[in-house]
Amino acid sequence: MITIVAKLQAQPGKEDELKAALTEMVAAVKQHEAGAVPTYSLHVAENDPTLFLFYENYRDAAAFDAHGKTDHMRALGAKLAGLLAGRPVIERYTRIASVE
Repeated sequence: MITIVAKLQAQPGKEDELKAALTEMVAAVKQHEAGAVPTYSLHVAENDPTLFLFYENYRDAAAFDAHGKTDHMRALGAKLAGLLAGRPVIERYTRIASVE
């Protein structure tokens, strides 16, 4: 299981547009990658409405690699232009223990 934590910071005033684009991404992953991506959840920081976080689980490295090549990932990349205050921060983790 591969876990990704991705943080995206909206430009001030662009929070709603970024939220809409990221929410569309969640729907696309659910529709096209079910099974390979068991968890793909979007969050917003309670103390900063410009800071969004994805918590993502991928079945394996192949599922993670395939995700990056999907049409919906390419579409999201195009939508992010002008919405972000900086580059996304993406961290990759490997699960070693869990409670499910």
